[in-house]
Amino acid sequence: MDCKSWDNDRCVLRALLTCMEKGFGKHAKGIRQMENSKVKCTAVMLAAGMGLRMGGDVRKQYLMLDNMPMFLHSIRTMQENEHITDIIVMAHKDDVEIVRGLLEEYGCTKKLRKIAVGGKERVHSVAIGLETIDWPCDYVFIHDCARPFLDQETLERLYQTVKNTGACVAGMPAKDTVKIVDEHCDVEKTPNRASVWIVQTPQVFSLDLIRSAHRKVLAQEDYLQSQGIALTDDAMVAEFAGGCRIRMVMASYRNIKITTPEDFVIGEAFLKNP
Repeated sequence: MDCKSWDNDRCVLRALLTCMEKGFGKHAKGIRQMENSKVKCTAVMLAAGMGLRMGGDVRKQYLMLDNMPMFLHSIRTMQENEHITDIIVMAHKDDVEIVRGLLEEYGCTKKLRKIAVGGKERVHSVAIGLETIDWPCDYVFIHDCARPFLDQETLERLYQTVKNTGACVAGMPAKDTVKIVDEHCDVEKTPNRASVWIVQTPQVFSLDLIRSAHRKVLAQEDYLQSQGIALTDDAMVAEFAGGCRIRMVMASYRNIKITTPEDFVIGEAFLKNP
C-alpha cells in the first residue's frame, strides 16, 4: 500500500469514528430520555385470603415453602423484576403487622409502597388495591400470592404484551378435555380444547382501564349476585365492563395455585426438580 492510499484510509477511518462517536452520543441521550420517562408498573399482590381449604391453624400464605413463607416467593420475584417499580401487598385485616414483619425479615421491602387491608372477596381486595394507587402508574400486575412459582420470563412476556394491548392475562392451554355441565352435573357441551386456556395470574392491565372496570362492575354487584355470577378474576371484571379485548399470554404449567394440601405436595416436588 502506498503512502497516499494509507492517508486516504486514515481519513476515512477518522471520519467513521467521528460519526460513531456522535451516534453513540445521541444513543446515550436517547437512553437517558427513556429512563426519565420510564414506564411505571405496580404489582398488586393478593395475600388477604383466609386459606381455609388448606386446613390447619395457619393461613396457607404463611406456610413455609423452601425455607420462606409461601406468599413471599412471588413478591420477591416481582421485586427482582426490572419493570416493576412499586408493590402493594393486600393482607388480611388481622395480619397487617405479621405481613410487615415477614416482608422485612426476608428482605422483600425494596419496592414496597403499602400494605393494605383486603376486602371480603378477591374482587374487593383488588379494587381496594387499585384505589390505593396514588403514585405514577401506567400498568398494574395483579397476582395471587398463592402462586409462588412465578418466573421472570412470564413477567417479561406480559410486560411486552400489555404495552401493545392494554390488557393481558397469564395462562396455559388446557391439557384436559373440558365439559360444560348443568346444575345436575349433566354434560351440556364440550368446547373445542384447542380454544380452551387455563387462566392464571398475573393479570396485567393499564391502570385506568382496570380501575374503571372495577368501579363500573362493583356498582352492579348486587345484580350480578342475583344472577348467580361470581367475579373470580380480573379479566372477568374487564369483560363485564366491556370496551377492551384481553390477550392470553403463555406462562408456565408450574405456575400453579396452591389451594389444597395436594397442591402443596406438588409445589414441594417442583422445588426438588427445578
